[in-house]
Amino acid sequence: MTPDPARVADDASDTPPGAATRGSLAGLALPLVSRTVPVDPASLPDDLLELLPAEGGLAWVRRGDGLVAWGEVARATATGPDRFAQAERAWRAAAAHAVVRDEVRVPGTGPVAFGAFAFAAGSVVESSLVVPRVVVGRRGATAWVTTVDAGAAPGPVRPEVAPAPAPPGEVTYADGALDPDGWQDAVARAVSEIRAGRMDKVVLARDVVARTAAPLDPRWVLRRLAADYRSCWTFAVDGVVGATPELLVRSEKGLVTSRVLAGTIRRTGDDDADLARAAILAHSSKDLEEHEYAVESLTRALEPFCSSTNVPETPFVLHLPNVLHLATDVTAVLSTDGVAPSPTSLALAAALHPTAAVAGTPTDAACELIGRIEGMDRGRYAGPVGWVGVDGDGEWGIALRSAELDPADPHRLRLFAGCGIVAASVPRAELAESEAKLEPMRHALRSPA
Repeated sequence: MTPDPARVADDASDTPPGAATRGSLAGLALPLVSRTVPVDPASLPDDLLELLPAEGGLAWVRRGDGLVAWGEVARATATGPDRFAQAERAWRAAAAHAVVRDEVRVPGTGPVAFGAFAFAAGSVVESSLVVPRVVVGRRGATAWVTTVDAGAAPGPVRPEVAPAPAPPGEVTYADGALDPDGWQDAVARAVSEIRAGRMDKVVLARDVVARTAAPLDPRWVLRRLAADYRSCWTFAVDGVVGATPELLVRSEKGLVTSRVLAGTIRRTGDDDADLARAAILAHSSKDLEEHEYAVESLTRALEPFCSSTNVPETPFVLHLPNVLHLATDVTAVLSTDGVAPSPTSLALAAALHPTAAVAGTPTDAACELIGRIEGMDRGRYAGPVGWVGVDGDGEWGIALRSAELDPADPHRLRLFAGCGIVAASVPRAELAESEAKLEPMRHALRSPA
């Protein structure tokens, strides 16, 4: 009998995750064995998220394509300044010994690991890299199923649509670490630091605590985010869910791509008014300055790894349902000097994090100020989230427009939003921008009338 997705997830949970030792995947005493087979794309639902079980689902989808997964073969967890290096060593070691049968051979086939990493080196929240038991992928007209086991050939799996998630019921909100007045005071302090010449830009975040009447099924949030924000990357990794418009890095056969967002204005809902707002944003000296810092930060971080980089001269305006962003798509080619193996997508993500778009400029000074005045541990908000393949290629976004689920309370989650602060920032306007950035998650949590 072919197991269904929910059952596979239940079986996989029998393996205790534990805490990984440095450079290893916990619970993985035997090599990964994987098989990837093609499937008819017509056999899959339009929304791959419909395949996910109620618990333990992993996702990285955009415009109907991407990866969904469930079950757990192994994981690595880490904290501290070397959290990326620990995860990188663990994945490289596992990939080097993996037994891979891949009948499809496109990005995302073979064994993959999904990851979510803490923003700050001093965070008490664990970063994690999870190797799922079943992965279903779609890329244009190509679709596949990968099954993974440890030390033995995995059995076949036929993906099936899971029961629909129940709505969360009434949702109530409470202030997080700082109330609105306190957060505006923090913005004012940041502006003072910038005008005093201690830094050029800092990104301040705020959190809001949501409580649902019914236990939250993460798939409810994911499906609504994917439907409302198709141009974003909708993700679910180990208790972090969201839809990010910002691609930190994609590495694919030597080509590196990154989307930088910085500079934001709220939409009005009126098309003519929004076109006028887009023109204002495109010519705003405050927003262009903020954006320039973010682009420069990213290109400097890419330079050691790449032989060439292409940066458009001016940003474009990205239209999302709730806001308009200044955006720049940067492309680069990995260096092929042959001195060392090419960096994995995870290593590139580690080198790029934190960008000026989520921390500030200069980075060290901005991060120090964030730790001093923001009043909270961001956890994995604004950290890298995404996946890495056995060949090192993969995609990593920045965990924005997101929420962190409380593992001890299925009714509770933290929503986050951040704003780039420069010398011309006005606290009241930044608070309004943060409210606009919280709206995607708030809307995704609403139940039907």
